[in-house]
Amino acid sequence: MSGKLVPEINDVTREYWEGTALGELRLRTCLSCDAKFRFNHGWCPQCGSAELGMEATSGKGTVTNYTVIHVPPYEAYAAEVPYALVLVELDEGVRMMANIVDCDPASVGIGMRVEVTFEERGPVMLPQFRPSN
Repeated sequence: MSGKLVPEINDVTREYWEGTALGELRLRTCLSCDAKFRFNHGWCPQCGSAELGMEATSGKGTVTNYTVIHVPPYEAYAAEVPYALVLVELDEGVRMMANIVDCDPASVGIGMRVEVTFEERGPVMLPQFRPSN
């Protein structure tokens, strides 16, 4: 592998990636039961409805778990180790995993408040998080 992984854009994920290109972190919303979830479903995991929408989030959340990566998964990531991979609970109640940037990985902790930022990765803007006040 010569470069960093690039997420696939398809019919289910297209609207999400269009949002990140605009600096928005979006969630799928069910128009039937109002559930909120990540973009990777073409149907609501709560009620099964295919009537879905998309809404922008605040882009803010709290770290609920993390790990510090010391061994790069691919050579393209070697210059970045060590780095922290975090599980963030967005203020909207949905959890997502991403890297945390703009801080020492040793300073990352559960309960840390974070906000979304984006890394250009090929044709997409990939959500990452950074510490917030």
